[in-house]
Amino acid sequence: MKENSSYKWIVLGNIMIGTFMAVLDSTVVNTGLPVIMGTLGADINVAEWVLTGYMLSMACVLPAAGWLSERFGYKRIYFLSLLIFTLGSFMCGSSSTIEELIFWRVIEGFGCGMLLPVGMAIVSDVFPPEQRGMALGFWSIASAASVSFGPTIGGYLVDYMNWNYIFFVNIPVGILALAVTAIVQKEHVKGTKVPFDIPGFITSAIFLPVFMFGLAEVNSSGNSMGWNSPVVLGSMWIAVVSFVLFLYFEFTVKVPLINLRLFVDKDFALSNLILFVFGVGMFGSTFLIPLYLQDNLGYTALQAGMFFMPVGIIQGIVSPLTGKMMQRINPKFFIISGLLLMAISFYMNYYLSLETDKGYVMLSLYLRGLGMGMLFTPLLTLALVNIRNKDMAQASSITNIVRQMGGSFGVAIFSHLLTQRTAFHTQRYSEALNYAGDTYRQTIHALSGFVEHAAGRTATDAREVAEALVMKNIDLQGYVSAINDDFFVAFIVTMLCVVPVLFLVTRKEKKDLTNGGEG
Repeated sequence: MKENSSYKWIVLGNIMIGTFMAVLDSTVVNTGLPVIMGTLGADINVAEWVLTGYMLSMACVLPAAGWLSERFGYKRIYFLSLLIFTLGSFMCGSSSTIEELIFWRVIEGFGCGMLLPVGMAIVSDVFPPEQRGMALGFWSIASAASVSFGPTIGGYLVDYMNWNYIFFVNIPVGILALAVTAIVQKEHVKGTKVPFDIPGFITSAIFLPVFMFGLAEVNSSGNSMGWNSPVVLGSMWIAVVSFVLFLYFEFTVKVPLINLRLFVDKDFALSNLILFVFGVGMFGSTFLIPLYLQDNLGYTALQAGMFFMPVGIIQGIVSPLTGKMMQRINPKFFIISGLLLMAISFYMNYYLSLETDKGYVMLSLYLRGLGMGMLFTPLLTLALVNIRNKDMAQASSITNIVRQMGGSFGVAIFSHLLTQRTAFHTQRYSEALNYAGDTYRQTIHALSGFVEHAAGRTATDAREVAEALVMKNIDLQGYVSAINDDFFVAFIVTMLCVVPVLFLVTRKEKKDLTNGGEG
């Protein structure tokens, strides 16, 4: 018994190593993308596929993770996922052209796509139901630590070494995880003999990547038509048709690739709806705040990354504590509290400006870390509370697909809204500027005098520089206003998520209802 007790914690630690590495890779690359573009001579149309290709390959392989682990064994598939991811990281760091880097990022994404759901299924399988909440709380520490330290590590590597080390940093972690998996972890094979759902896999492999591709193309610098682009519209139509076919196959085949009937369980369905929004908020905020800090306040990549370090620490401390306390306190209390804290954080960010104090930004991020720490563990536990062990791999795969889709949707929609609202606010501010007014003339006169004396420019050149500075300030003001709009949308959506939480039913509430019915 003691051996079994220690074994499950060793397995949990090993899964946390793999999770840390996988999530870390998603956060550090964002910091290094501008340097990668400059070093490899790529424009944004090509370089954005370093991110998009990774997401697409992850989405493609996620639905198959459940069947593969049940057919060939949890340990075997987890080891293979680690191997593919580690090898892909090494080859990414060794790439000398942008095309080579994109190819190996796709390979790396295949490994990561299986790594997270299989790891979560292993944790859920080795721990009994009464300890599952606490175990998932500790597991989420790895994800929180990656979100926290990823931007900081990426900023340091970019500022003081070079972009290759963004990928090389995964290699020692990957080798350690491979060794522990091979030596310590026991195999668990369900030995399923069910056939692989080929139609379901093909349609899901078309629907998920094409849908994400369409979202990514909306904001592509080469797309001037936005949502009306033939590429975007064509992608969405293909995604819709393949999704309808996917639903048809999954509800008609004897053994579906993804058991959509799990959504009949109300708790599982509602929890996944909230997880989707959790993905939107988490990835959207991680995407917007660095933009604001670097593009508007002039922080370096490392300085911007340092803002996120306490966030993950807070989340990492709160998650296991929440998992432990929810054995005595209704999990819905923590979920609602977490959503409200995240909503308050988004609402605070709605008031960002060019003069916002550093402490204000950090307070909003601290509240977000506290909210995510309180939300994630009880939500996962309630999602899986009625799931049988034989369906655990399927359920874990679905929750990861939903969260990944939420994150991709959040980044795509927020970036699209950012572009649209930046143009709107910039035009509005430009139209409101009275070029013939005394205030404008006095401002230009003061700036011209400063430039003329400080930089030794002629009066004509100094005036041109002064006018350019005014227009640049208008552009920055429009950009910040657009970021505020994004955060207001995040605030509204997060508040709306409180409603489905009220309809979740905990194990204790079900027991009380049963006893009441018998009485």
